[in-house]
Amino acid sequence: MRELKMLRADNPIKDTMRLLDRVAKPLRLPNHIGIIPDGNRRWAGSNGLAKEKGYAMGLDPGLALFRLFKEVGIKELTFYGFTTDNTKRPTEQTTAFTNACIQATEILSGEDAELLVIGNTDSKMFPKELLPFTTRKTFGKGGVKVNFLVNYGWEWDLSYLKTDNPTQNTSKLKSHEISRMDLIIRWGGMTRLSGFLPVQSVYSDIYVVKEYWPDFKPEHFFQALQWYQKQDITLGG
Repeated sequence: MRELKMLRADNPIKDTMRLLDRVAKPLRLPNHIGIIPDGNRRWAGSNGLAKEKGYAMGLDPGLALFRLFKEVGIKELTFYGFTTDNTKRPTEQTTAFTNACIQATEILSGEDAELLVIGNTDSKMFPKELLPFTTRKTFGKGGVKVNFLVNYGWEWDLSYLKTDNPTQNTSKLKSHEISRMDLIIRWGGMTRLSGFLPVQSVYSDIYVVKEYWPDFKPEHFFQALQWYQKQDITLGG
């Protein structure tokens, strides 16, 4: 894996505090942030690469962002891996983003985190390597809750609504272990949610980064945090 360039390895805490100083005080931190890491294919195309080459380039940004969350004190993170709709793409692309999700889990296992993978495990498109993580697993000392959506579909998540028998196990939101998201950050310039946890996102503030996900910089996160300070959060009240 490429050496992380987003935070200097010699003093990442100093870098984090330097960027935090730019955010208005007193600081209001979202408890739960959702991440939509879009633009991998467009990044690959703009760099003269095949589309499937873009997915692996999102691994280092994911680790860098997780470490930033940990330093700042974010309690929960939900990361959009791939959707059931994404599996309609060409085989070379589905193979690439599936492998990237498996690698991301392996990388996270070396951190202090609590991982839960959510997705349709009945589908052949769900990677069997991630089945052990469909119940929350603690890595290291634990700490930040990380929810990873893999082969996730909003219709699958809400499928309990279709049952006529409320006593069935399906009469529950599939993602019921995931809390409400306070802030969603989407890379790649698009303003849509793409089916991202429709229940938990109902009152989320949404911040869009124009740059593609592989071009992640710590400044993107702190700009989102600065923007979040200005939002009037009423939750409908």
